[in-house]
Amino acid sequence: MAQFINKREDVVVEAIEGLLASSGVPLSRLDGYPHIRVVVRADWDKTKVALVSGGGSGHEPAHAGFVGEGMLTAAVCGDVFASPSVDAVLAGILAVTGPAGCLLIVKNYTGDRLNFGLAAERARAFGLNVNMVIVDDDIALPDLPQARGVAGTLFVHKIAGALAEDGANLETVTEAARRVIAGTRSIGMSLDTCTVPGSPKEDRIPPGMAELGLGIHGEAGVEQVDFSGAQSAMAAVAAKLKSAIGDGTYVALINNLGGTSVLEMSVLAHELIRSEIGDRIRHLIGPAPLMTSLDMRGFSISLLAASEDDLASLARPVGPAAWPGLSTVSPVSILSLPDGLTPIMPLPSDHKPTRDFLVACCNVMIAAEQDLNALDAKSGDGDTGSTLAGAARALVNAMDRLPLSDHTQLLRAIGLELSQTMGGSSGVLLAIFFAAAGDGASSGLPMRDALKAGLARMQEIGGAQVGDRTMVDALAPALDGLQSGLSEAAKAAREGADRTAKLVRAKAGRAAYINAKQLEGHADPGAEAVARLFEFLAR
Repeated sequence: MAQFINKREDVVVEAIEGLLASSGVPLSRLDGYPHIRVVVRADWDKTKVALVSGGGSGHEPAHAGFVGEGMLTAAVCGDVFASPSVDAVLAGILAVTGPAGCLLIVKNYTGDRLNFGLAAERARAFGLNVNMVIVDDDIALPDLPQARGVAGTLFVHKIAGALAEDGANLETVTEAARRVIAGTRSIGMSLDTCTVPGSPKEDRIPPGMAELGLGIHGEAGVEQVDFSGAQSAMAAVAAKLKSAIGDGTYVALINNLGGTSVLEMSVLAHELIRSEIGDRIRHLIGPAPLMTSLDMRGFSISLLAASEDDLASLARPVGPAAWPGLSTVSPVSILSLPDGLTPIMPLPSDHKPTRDFLVACCNVMIAAEQDLNALDAKSGDGDTGSTLAGAARALVNAMDRLPLSDHTQLLRAIGLELSQTMGGSSGVLLAIFFAAAGDGASSGLPMRDALKAGLARMQEIGGAQVGDRTMVDALAPALDGLQSGLSEAAKAAREGADRTAKLVRAKAGRAAYINAKQLEGHADPGAEAVARLFEFLAR
């Protein structure tokens, strides 16, 4: 899999250089590349307790991204998913530790424990006061003698960092870190494994499955579970967390493992609040990439039973921009639509033949969803089928409030419904089409002429003409062919849709931005949808 890297052996050094150049926080690095890679606060004067963390790279922004006022004093960076050396850790300790001492915050992995532990012993031999805490917040493997340290480590960085910034002594900072560790529980889930630079990708998670409890280095999880959406995924995570926490309220840290989109992370936050533990979560950190696993398409949830002092520490502003802050969970605020936007719907009425006709037409669009998406992926963003199917489902659900016995008002009502439920340019254009067709019908035009009036208005506003590779290429000839019956209309629509596959240059719509070679041989999805609808009507 292609990645935006140069050489595998240079990726950590170059990433650190990029961070130092762009962070906006006063940071420096120790000399010693490539074996010693330590990021330190450039404004540090050694008068307070230093906090040093780190480990293998690939978890960015952890840990170097959290170096700065109010959090870490130094981060020691190993190779991707590999612990830094004893000398590198010792260099970090010596660089930032003064009379107040140093706390090492270490995730519970053998390499990190050994290298940080030995470096601590060597630092003590220099006369430095060094303590070490081990974070073991992962609950995925309950029978494991030593649980792994994962994203809950960030709670320790933030709370210990606030105390150290305030001048607390080493024992106070250490005791707070241990208390936070004892009160933190985490678990993650992913749809895919990560891609380690320079290594083949492991494809152990089959389609339709998700892995629960996998580690931040791509280690296999406790089990693979059926995946049916965000709700079921979060339910599985919440069930594991519920069994591992006590009574009371919690802060939840919602961590993006690296390859999950911002949109998906917001959906997961929504599902966490709705889950069986949602009523016990009072505050949130994230959703944000905090402790990632390269490009892993997953998330993790960490819970902390925080005291009022802990909440104050978590809420305090810090230097590192990667820290997303603390928010309070609150009900969604809903405001009424401004005057003039609340739709005025005609009086509903029923007419079974019309209802059955509309539902059947909607089902055609719903059945074509995946095919149209696949077509649109060749010339757009792959959502035409979903857009049309979503509008069709909304229209089916709206049947009871439509004026089915008054076709003039019905056309207008369909236009209004589409303007509210159908996104993108297609939604606007079809809303214009039906609204104008309704206006034409109300002025006495027969249905075919009313529909042609709708098409004319849609073309006037949208600008598309026959030959521009849009739905108009099928819709215009279909409406012309209606005068000879539905069979001729369907034939004309199909010919128009097929012709778009030979039009290698679109002049309107999203396809106008696409390279002509990419369009060749692929029909326009909007035209294809029109053709399928008329073919159904002609049966």
